[in-house]
Amino acid sequence: MSAKLIVGVDGSDAGQRALAYAKRLAGLIGEECSLELVCVVEWSPYTFQTAEENATRKKHRQEEKNNADERVIQPALKALAKEGIQAEGQVLHGKVASILNNIAVEKNADQIIVARSTEQGLSSRVFGSVTANLVMTASVPVTVVS
Repeated sequence: MSAKLIVGVDGSDAGQRALAYAKRLAGLIGEECSLELVCVVEWSPYTFQTAEENATRKKHRQEEKNNADERVIQPALKALAKEGIQAEGQVLHGKVASILNNIAVEKNADQIIVARSTEQGLSSRVFGSVTANLVMTASVPVTVVS
């Protein structure tokens, strides 16, 4: 039986913890396990932009995605390949919880692995954390690594 794990990564220590747990789990499952690394460049509707920023928004979004692919996804994929773990990766732009869930559904994944954010403060209390939103709305089980 094959297993597909979606792993939320972002280049942070938390993302590294999620990836480390996913690697450990893939090792336990065996060769039939594959990882899908997903880095989401988050878009916030709560930011205000000038007309100049709006004019270059598409270009900046692509630059952010390219930087994330180069800085986060590609190094992780190379390291996983050296360890013999099957993996693919992608960088997307949007709302993290929605995108991770959508990819899990598209790929018929068995679970999503993310790390708990240490974000605290007013914004996380008012809007909720990405991790909490994902856990509450996901279509597949979510493992939250501390």
